[in-house]
Amino acid sequence: MNLPNKLTMFRIILTIFIIFILLFPFSDINLNFPEFVINGNKATIVVNSKYIIAGILFIIASITDFLDGYIARKYNLITDTGKMLDAIADKILVNSVLIVLASKSLGFINPIIPVIIIMRDTVVDVIKMMAGNKGKVVAAIKSGKWKTACLMVGVVLTLFYNLPFEMWNINVSDALLIIATVLSVISGVQYYILNKDLIFEKKL
Repeated sequence: MNLPNKLTMFRIILTIFIIFILLFPFSDINLNFPEFVINGNKATIVVNSKYIIAGILFIIASITDFLDGYIARKYNLITDTGKMLDAIADKILVNSVLIVLASKSLGFINPIIPVIIIMRDTVVDVIKMMAGNKGKVVAAIKSGKWKTACLMVGVVLTLFYNLPFEMWNINVSDALLIIATVLSVISGVQYYILNKDLIFEKKL
């Protein structure tokens, strides 16, 4: 297993830790994370360090997403196994965290956000799989890249209580997640339009 693949596996392991931290009922075993109060111009925010820790781990996992691809391309370490693991790790990281944030126990985000994003990802993955079976590669598009960027930053800000913007009552985290959801739909439609000939083959 080369270095990029090890980084990808590390991202999967970090995701497991993130989900564990977010979902495990620590209070049931009398273990509570420290809390601290931030007084802003328009709000007083009580911050549970559990979510800050999860956010930091999410940032580290997101950085490995950049690093594994960069190293693989720079040192010609791209493999089919690496591509598969990278795609799986990305979906596990982002989609699982979105589902947890939308869960009834947390309720940080609207459930429609992970529903739309996961539906879009499923459609795009099927298109890529069909293209791969026919020896073609579906290139990433700009709207998809912007969607990923907005999604990553939006998730981090959500885990960080939308700080520092929450101090001025500016909901940047929700705005970025909504933008990511809209871009998810747009990029999904674009993937379909660009590759519809692969889906509906013309009969001779």
